[in-house]
Amino acid sequence: MPKRPDNEGHAGWDDYAPFYDWENARTLGRRDIPFWRSIALEAGGPVLELGCGTGRIATPLGRAGVRLIGIDRSSSMLTIARRRVARARLGKRVSLVRGDIRAIPFPDSAFPAVLAPYGVLQSLLRERDLAAALASAHRVLPTGGLLGVELVADLPSWAEYEKRVSLKGWRDRPGGSHVTLVETVRQDRARHLTIFDQEFTERRGKRRHARRFALTFRTLSVPQMARRLEKAGFEVTALRGDYRGGPWSPTAEAWIILSRRRPCDTR
Repeated sequence: MPKRPDNEGHAGWDDYAPFYDWENARTLGRRDIPFWRSIALEAGGPVLELGCGTGRIATPLGRAGVRLIGIDRSSSMLTIARRRVARARLGKRVSLVRGDIRAIPFPDSAFPAVLAPYGVLQSLLRERDLAAALASAHRVLPTGGLLGVELVADLPSWAEYEKRVSLKGWRDRPGGSHVTLVETVRQDRARHLTIFDQEFTERRGKRRHARRFALTFRTLSVPQMARRLEKAGFEVTALRGDYRGGPWSPTAEAWIILSRRRPCDTR
């Protein structure tokens, strides 16, 4: 029997860190970066990125002139991000902090914009944890400040499958290591969770090393998340269905919600 996910959605992300960029280069690529870059530049001040991971978004935004602080709970992800920021010589523009997005460790109204890309809020598996993260984001934004949230598209209807070879290819370059991802997807409908059981096998010459872990996401639709944002004191201003700013629909390639903090007395 597969292991039931625990209530801490950060489980698995330290194990995922060495393969995160490799997988994303073959799936999402850089398609989302111009979208977040445009929002961050328009904000005109320091931007906070929730769940900054390996710096996949933070680094190109920093190169574009954005002052950004990234927060993540995974020390392994942040180790990679810090190396990336150092190589790009962005230490004066991009800061990385290990912390919990349910209790953001910054002053009130510190950021004109908070970004939550790529399903990061869905890694909060309990309703109270999501509520805490939204309340924390509300606190560090001024009235009118922007919160941008991206959900994993079509997660509620994601097909289940077992031990499928999802990706394979060279890591870094031919002559390095070869990686194969075997994946099982489970839907826990009762708990509103989608679980991705991952097995990454890395082969270098005759040596093989396998790493197994699970990543779990809350199965939330755009209307469900929009209602939670409204309850947390935000006004939803736009729903986007792609990274070019197109309108959202349930079959859209991207699920993005843009909202603004309402004044506290109207919550």
